[in-house]
Amino acid sequence: MLYGVVLAGGTGTRLWPLSRAGHPKFLHPLTGTDASLLQATVDRLDTLTSPERIFVVTGVAHAAAVSRQLSAMPEENVLVEPSPRDSCAAIALAAAVIARRDPQAIMGSFASDHLIADKDEFSAVIRRAMAGAEQGLLMTLGITPTRPETGYGYLHCGGEIGDGPLRTVQEFKEKPSYDVAESYVKSGNYLWNAGMFVWRVDAFLTELARQQPQLAAGVRRIAQAWETSAQEEVMGEVWPTLPRISVDYAVMEGAAATGRVGTVPGDFGWNDVGDFHTLGEVLTADPSGNVVVGQSGDVERPAVVLRDAGGLVVVPSSGRLVAALGVSDLIIVDTPDAVLVCPRERAQEVKHLVDQLKELGQHGYI
Repeated sequence: MLYGVVLAGGTGTRLWPLSRAGHPKFLHPLTGTDASLLQATVDRLDTLTSPERIFVVTGVAHAAAVSRQLSAMPEENVLVEPSPRDSCAAIALAAAVIARRDPQAIMGSFASDHLIADKDEFSAVIRRAMAGAEQGLLMTLGITPTRPETGYGYLHCGGEIGDGPLRTVQEFKEKPSYDVAESYVKSGNYLWNAGMFVWRVDAFLTELARQQPQLAAGVRRIAQAWETSAQEEVMGEVWPTLPRISVDYAVMEGAAATGRVGTVPGDFGWNDVGDFHTLGEVLTADPSGNVVVGQSGDVERPAVVLRDAGGLVVVPSSGRLVAALGVSDLIIVDTPDAVLVCPRERAQEVKHLVDQLKELGQHGYI
């Protein structure tokens, strides 16, 4: 049985002003149902594992909210980072804690803010990845590209492993230009990098020690003190010294160069909800292409009134009525203290507004 690790970090600056440092996007119900992104992530693991084998790595500010949203999961399975150190430290901490229970456990690492349409196919792909993990490979899930996407990283795939469908990963590629992305898709040898991983914890920790000895030694010290009276003291002393680096850079790229990384192509309706435009594409729209996120359906007191409008993404989160007339292809986000209006095609640039607010010292809005 799989151990599931969910990374619940980051603030989702492209989803500002809905997503804030104190209430980031994974805690919001952006799934088209009442479930938050975090809850949906954990729910889709229910055929692969049990609540006792699911861990969530999150920050101090969000630990209580995570525990409230995931009441079926043991509270001690919420692993709290004293400060953000990027994905490698978070994943390594979970791997080391799991290894204390089961040194050869198979672990899956998943982001808390992805949408997946076909849960059954997702589970089937994870099981195929587990077969590769049993062989000692570090498995990463690859998504069959549907378009030349410049917002995702890519996996350059080699040949099949055995009879397939497992393939080797030769190289991790950064987010490309449109022309390069188009050539990737046409070649058939590239998959989107979904940032989901499956491996034996011992295989991962061995590779971590080979490439990142300082990080590996620090996490080992923390794990040795886990669930003892020294846990908090050791965590407070060691955690700030760990390198701040993503798992792709720290481990996966180097492992791929030595033939230690495999992938399983997946086609299960994956979406990285990175911005409001993407949200508008994956949630149900009205006949005019308008998407209202989180509408209560109260006919007597509607949250949104639209007339002669098309292609809008509207997020009514203030309790006020949002009305739009004669406009198209806009994002409108209304929160109690901030309103965002921008063209859908510029949704990726919302993060620049957050950067500008930081420069102005307006941290209360962030």
